[in-house]
Amino acid sequence: MAERIRLFLYADDPISQAGMSAQLRGRPELELVPETAVDEAAVAVISTDRVDEATIRVVRAVQRNGCPRVVLVATELAESDVAAAVEAGVVGLLRRSSATTEQLLAAIRGAAAGDGILPPDLLGRLLRQVQLVQAQVLGPRGLTFSGLTERELDVLRLVSQGYDTREIAGELCYSERTVKNVISDVTRRFGLRNRSHAVAYALRQGLI
Repeated sequence: MAERIRLFLYADDPISQAGMSAQLRGRPELELVPETAVDEAAVAVISTDRVDEATIRVVRAVQRNGCPRVVLVATELAESDVAAAVEAGVVGLLRRSSATTEQLLAAIRGAAAGDGILPPDLLGRLLRQVQLVQAQVLGPRGLTFSGLTERELDVLRLVSQGYDTREIAGELCYSERTVKNVISDVTRRFGLRNRSHAVAYALRQGLI
């Protein structure tokens, strides 16, 4: 039998708290934990009316107490709420009115596995917001969502392929000094030890 998912439940009113507990208690794949053991939970489900500052504070408090994977079930879920929830580290969003037990279980299993879930109509809007940030904020500064510029990614890609400084400079039409500065900037900014460490970091993050 697969290991059960340890789950912490929180609602901003006692009726919702009791309803969620009744809905999920006894499910063979779950083990509910009390508030005193939130640090032992793999996933937290937070039920709320709206995604406001109070809700975000609860999300962050749960994360600070040792449970980083949070699924949010909200009565009201607007387009602007998605970005706020994602920025707070929420990995799943569900509308309370349409969240069946099976959908909630799927979101919990997904969160435990490192996946995320959004209502389909809000997923497209989130992607548009991401595109706007890239076009209006990051792009004009030469940055990508990775925090690396296209030039830095190009240099690291060639380093990973075994090119030395002179070969990278020739390939990209930079001076050798520029290549060395690019690598130095990356290692300093991300707290890396050397160019090999920088390449390893980029590979682990899926950047190159």
